[in-house]
Amino acid sequence: MIDTLMSIQIIPQTPNGENVIPFVDEAIKVIDESGLNYRVGPLETTIEGDMSSLLILIQKMNERMVELESPSIISQVKFYHVTEGISIETLTGKYDEMA
Repeated sequence: MIDTLMSIQIIPQTPNGENVIPFVDEAIKVIDESGLNYRVGPLETTIEGDMSSLLILIQKMNERMVELESPSIISQVKFYHVTEGISIETLTGKYDEMA
């Protein structure tokens, strides 16, 4: 059951002061490959899942940054856990109609 929303902003240090966006794109690719439902925002990405799969996903994103030779990574993470179940749509659906 999907009972957790996680928002993550990953901030990798780039090896030679390079643009960080290609690194963030790689992190989003890891999210996409997870098969979990997600929504990319301008400053963070929100993903639906269970707590275990989301924690594993953070680890995979960080491992990808290491593969790209990022010397350090900051992951700012927020969790919203609802035992009865939750979705991104539950919280933002009413705003989608306004856009």
